[in-house]
Amino acid sequence: MRFILPFFTLFILAACGSSTDSESTSDATVSAEQAVEVSPLQAVLDAQPDEVKARYQYRNPEETLTFFGIEPGMTVLEGLPGRGWYTRLLLQYLGPDGTLLAANYNLELYPLFSFFTDEMLAQQAAWAGNWQEDTVEWGGDNGASSVAFHFGDMPEELAGTADVVFFPRVLHNAARFQNEGKADYLNEILADAYAVLKPGGVLGVVQHEAREDKSDEWANGSRGYLKKQFVIDRVVAAGFEFVAESDVNENPNDQPGDDDIVWRLPPSLATSGGDEALSDSYKAIGESNRMTLKFMKPADSG
Repeated sequence: MRFILPFFTLFILAACGSSTDSESTSDATVSAEQAVEVSPLQAVLDAQPDEVKARYQYRNPEETLTFFGIEPGMTVLEGLPGRGWYTRLLLQYLGPDGTLLAANYNLELYPLFSFFTDEMLAQQAAWAGNWQEDTVEWGGDNGASSVAFHFGDMPEELAGTADVVFFPRVLHNAARFQNEGKADYLNEILADAYAVLKPGGVLGVVQHEAREDKSDEWANGSRGYLKKQFVIDRVVAAGFEFVAESDVNENPNDQPGDDDIVWRLPPSLATSGGDEALSDSYKAIGESNRMTLKFMKPADSG
């Protein structure tokens, strides 16, 4: 019996070890499968800092970029990149085989903003070069190449090169000032979008959406909002085909009153005036209600 018990004990320990090894192997297999399931876009989104991720609930970048068919290696035009929230994501997602174009408003539009100073106008004049310098850092070691220009002054060599044009909250100021400046800024933007796209290329629009009960005058862009049918009509008139819409960026909590502007909401909170309770009420609403529209340049276009 003295010899049988140690042997039996070793057998039990070996069996337990075998089970543990099997579980470890199984866990490793699951982890490997989970790693494979993470898409390139999700990997980019997961790698962003917390302050960027905090806005995913409102901007829905995974669903939005997927809806517009943006993929690594493409050439994509981003309209009005601002401080680069989407720019950083796109540079990293498009990768070293991709190209990110950026287009800002026509320089003649900016003086129409009453708050623009000479210094701010000078910054806009220098924007294209500064933005391209920033993209070197934002894209990291494997980021897309970049080119920047102002609407109305698109380099001829870019015509017919883009797979997707992405307009996140771009059109309202162009609509607002279309009869006040030296150019029809809205048509100018849409004409450049059409020209830069390949035949069959996609124009994706995310725009603050006015409720249908608001007057056309209220929804003229000066408050940040446009009506969906107005946008569709203008884009189709520019030669595009309307393909589909998504509700991914809708926010039913955004119900502006007659005196409200879109910038009352986060992240701007422009009308809170230091009133913490008012600011909290706007934060509870979240970012604006937005239409998400997909258009296509006809595949048979020249």
